[in-house]
Amino acid sequence: MNTDHKATDNAKLSASKPSSASYYALGVLTIVYSFNFIDRQLLAILQESIKVDLDLTDSHLGLLTGFAFAAFYVTAGIPIARLADRSNRRNIVALAVFIWSFMTSISGLAQNFVQLLIARIGVGIGEAGGSPPSHSIISDIFPPQKRATAMGLYSSGVSIGILFGFLLGGWLNEFFGWRVAFVVVGLPGIFLAIIVRFTLSEPKRGQSEARTASATQPSLTEVLSVLWNRPSFRYLSMGAALNAFVGYATANWTASFMIRSHGMSTGELGTWLAVILGLGGAIGMISCGYISDQLGRNDKRWYMWTPMIALLIGIPFAAAAFTVDGKYMALICFIIPGIIMNSYLGNVIAMTHGLVGLSMRATASAVLFFIINFIGLGLGPWSVGILSDLLTPSLGTSALGMALLCIVPPIMVLAALCFYAASRKLRADLTLAPD
Repeated sequence: MNTDHKATDNAKLSASKPSSASYYALGVLTIVYSFNFIDRQLLAILQESIKVDLDLTDSHLGLLTGFAFAAFYVTAGIPIARLADRSNRRNIVALAVFIWSFMTSISGLAQNFVQLLIARIGVGIGEAGGSPPSHSIISDIFPPQKRATAMGLYSSGVSIGILFGFLLGGWLNEFFGWRVAFVVVGLPGIFLAIIVRFTLSEPKRGQSEARTASATQPSLTEVLSVLWNRPSFRYLSMGAALNAFVGYATANWTASFMIRSHGMSTGELGTWLAVILGLGGAIGMISCGYISDQLGRNDKRWYMWTPMIALLIGIPFAAAAFTVDGKYMALICFIIPGIIMNSYLGNVIAMTHGLVGLSMRATASAVLFFIINFIGLGLGPWSVGILSDLLTPSLGTSALGMALLCIVPPIMVLAALCFYAASRKLRADLTLAPD
């Protein structure tokens, strides 16, 4: 019996040490996620030029960057994740990268709102196949005590993508126009798809925990039942969705706000936002995951407390950014929100995977992302666009700033409250995870 326990302990110890191949896979998947957000964020820095060229309203822009994209992104995400929980996840990621990169490139050919809308829907369907299988792979190659850090590193792809999306999009638009920007940014992703297909390996499910996945794939109903019966998931998913609401609203409208309220050019603005939202956001995500893994060794509630505290710190800076005079003062105020706005992501993914069985992880990620993106991506940018249009007759160019001020800080408060509520149930729920 002692020999069996010793063998089991040795297997778990070996599983807890990620290999160089694990870190290579994490690096490649992070680059993939970066391309995901380069393609997604590109529209934010180009939308003022597109608005003029195609004669669009803010509601149109909010629909393009928000609900229309999110509706197809979340709808396709769950069936793709179901496939990923029973088949080769690497191949799904490679195909997804190819599709969204191709659709980004042809966005530059759009001649009207409907054509651009169709292209963005194609991008959304492609991107639906990126994250759930990637999350599942990472959970199989990094053990629970290092998983939030790994997910934080992976999630930093959001900020890296924002960085290059703003930087490349801003300068390409200024010198060559928005159509060229779409083509130039989209094409490299096709080559990345080839790298994913031929250099990554498909890991064994459960290898990081020395566990064996069930031979029978749980049904979607079973996965939903497990998640719904965990109060911590209900609260953390809503906290994540509201955090994403303000994150997408800010990321998608900050460029337009600075152009309208402070008269900045896309080149200079793209450089500033690349550093603030891109580099700053990456620092926030990685730091939040690492700090939570360190503090979470003694108390799992830190996985929820850390993003809660980050949000509370960021609220006054977010409010100031939309109200201060002077473009540089506004940009300085954006620094703290830029660092903390998406810091929650690695933590909520890691905890969601801790609440479910091995063969449920991709599907659980898809369910989590359905909630996050339907509320956050779907409603965040669109609600700001609608309110901006309503305020424009009375406030003119100041309408967008007022819309952001009315929406962003209050939603940050609600998100922080949800994370606190999740922390109260998390420890008990983690003990109930099935195999």
